Amino acid sequence: MSLLEATMMSLFVYAGSAQLVALSTWGSPAPILAATVTAFAVNLRLALMGPVLAPWLDRLRGWRLWGSLFVMADQNWALSVKDMNSGRLDAGFLFGSGAIMWAVWVATTVLGWLGTELVAVPPGHPLLFSALAVFVAMLAMMWRGGRDLVPWLVAAAVASAVAWALPHTSWHIVAGALSGSVTGGLRDRRAAS
Repeated sequence: MSLLEATMMSLFVYAGSAQLVALSTWGSPAPILAATVTAFAVNLRLALMGPVLAPWLDRLRGWRLWGSLFVMADQNWALSVKDMNSGRLDAGFLFGSGAIMWAVWVATTVLGWLGTELVAVPPGHPLLFSALAVFVAMLAMMWRGGRDLVPWLVAAAVASAVAWALPHTSWHIVAGALSGSVTGGLRDRRAAS
């Protein structure tokens, strides 16, 4: 990708994990349909994340709502859930933290593109572990105790099985998220009755 193409992708497709998964399937000619389906599948998790912030988001309208949803990412969503659960009622936290993350994402895209000639990171380099480390840190922050164990284990087992059965696809992400969500929902339903 050219500098302009990479920058435009980061400006308008603010979905780091979807970008990375889509680019991992990139070739010549570009598999537009496969990349689109992959990005869609990876971002389905946002449909599960957004309703969690309904107490904040239901009060927003227009650009405040759509802007907040545009800059919602895993990291600021997790921080927002923690903030909301502690009793704070300002959805501006989601937008503000997301806007800063988006600006840094675009700026580092440009720096990364310009720096590719200076630093070539080989496959398997420990630096490539950083994205996974962020997700693990978010999970640790969201852990609420032993009641989370079963849904998390179900999600991990299903995701691992689907990744083994369908290698080089992103269906394991969707399967893990859905199975963990259903398990957690059934657990909560049983506890409420």
